[in-house]
Amino acid sequence: MILLSNDDGFHAPGLRALREELKRIAPVVVVAPDSEQSAVGHAITLSVPLKVQEVVENGEFIGYAVNGTPADCVKIAVSVLLDEAPEMVVSGINLGGNLGTCAIYSGTVSAATEGAIMGIPSVALSLDTFENPDFGPAAEFARTLVPLVCERGLPEGVSLNVNIPPVPREAIQGVAITRQGKSRVLETFDKRVDPRNNTYYWMAGEMRFDEVDPGTDCEMVGSRHISITPIHYDLTRHEAIPMLKDWNIKF
Repeated sequence: MILLSNDDGFHAPGLRALREELKRIAPVVVVAPDSEQSAVGHAITLSVPLKVQEVVENGEFIGYAVNGTPADCVKIAVSVLLDEAPEMVVSGINLGGNLGTCAIYSGTVSAATEGAIMGIPSVALSLDTFENPDFGPAAEFARTLVPLVCERGLPEGVSLNVNIPPVPREAIQGVAITRQGKSRVLETFDKRVDPRNNTYYWMAGEMRFDEVDPGTDCEMVGSRHISITPIHYDLTRHEAIPMLKDWNIKF
């Protein structure tokens, strides 16, 4: 059985396209946020109770909608809602790429990371566009990748961050195993005033890619390749440890 989640919400078209493809090869259960949770990162809910609603459509059990984050959904699915642990966690298909440092903010990627933390092979999938998305090629690729991950497995703690270019199936140039590139959002804040004269700010901005060298996720998706980046929740920069030890910090 495959557990599906995302950060765009239970009824997002990308999740529905993914479900339609993967249910052709295995039983699937959706446990996803009941509303959009984009850019929540790996947040979990501690201050309010989680409410779970069973979803049945046309007499078919689909899964559960949860008033929490993507990480919440994976946690509660594996711990409480499912009768047995899933063989895989598959998160997506996200509307918009999760390239470079955007992966840190992504709830879709964090759902897969949570699966890896719980010892379950996990994959996050994102379609690199916000306009006129066609999730078909991404869902078709998921149907190719998921059985391979189930068969081969992944190293402990590793999940896969997969980004698909927004082009027709025949225009995809291949699959690339990549490293995370460097990027950042150049934020802008639109200052506004509400009818009660309270000032508020609406954050906007655009993505800037600081690195498009060969081998990065940003560069390969830009050249119409599917990018697969193995990621890990251990954030330690191990080569910095000797440098800090040389500081001989005392207290």
